[in-house]
Amino acid sequence: MSNPFPGVDPYLEASGDWPDFHQRFITYCRDTLSDCLPRPYRARAQEHIRLVQVPGEQARAVVPDAMISPRLGVDAAGAVATLEPVTIPFAMTMEIREIWIEIVRHPEQQLVAVIEVLSPDNKRSDGADRYDNKRMEILAGRVHLIEIDLLIGGRRLPMRRPLPPAHYYALVADATRRPDCDVYHWTLAQTLPTIPIPLLAPDRPVSLDLAAVYSLTYDRGHYARELDYSASPADRWSADDLDWMAKRVLRWMPET
Repeated sequence: MSNPFPGVDPYLEASGDWPDFHQRFITYCRDTLSDCLPRPYRARAQEHIRLVQVPGEQARAVVPDAMISPRLGVDAAGAVATLEPVTIPFAMTMEIREIWIEIVRHPEQQLVAVIEVLSPDNKRSDGADRYDNKRMEILAGRVHLIEIDLLIGGRRLPMRRPLPPAHYYALVADATRRPDCDVYHWTLAQTLPTIPIPLLAPDRPVSLDLAAVYSLTYDRGHYARELDYSASPADRWSADDLDWMAKRVLRWMPET
């Protein structure tokens, strides 16, 4: 089944398939770059796993458990009453996987560029603060930073000036042009762009065709077959956008 949309499928974001798509997309980006990077450059995927505490009621929804708190009493006959438990939830933890791509130059293993495909965790609450710190460390060095945001939800990345109106963004921050960066932006009705990935001078940038990588990821993951197009997409869509989506899906449905 083909993607019913010309570019990003907005129904992916609110579905349980997004983490799978995110990991696959990064893998195919790395593979695509590996095919076109000149020697002595290499693209490699990096991963960091951290545990975060799941708060309050959410923790109880994950795994309920009970703690026995003795409450002793004596009944009328003088016998010891049965112990009664008090139910208290554990403080639960959730595993967050952070995956990104690094381009390094051999043989010195010099870090040249970092490519981030933003996840929901990067754009909300404490996860956004952690990502901001990582971002500032990269920007403070002589490393290129590329950020790809395929999510409508969550806050946008902080910039000195507002981003141009769009649904999705790719930021290419060449280390030799700080503090400026190139912002690629597109809407739901447009295909994804091809963006340059800077290397070290005098080597020319290589191109990353985001539309091709997205299509490869989407088709091999068979997401159109699994997504529920009768459900609501992610928040923050306008009434006009929702109407446009419904018409696209309605035209596409007979093909399925």
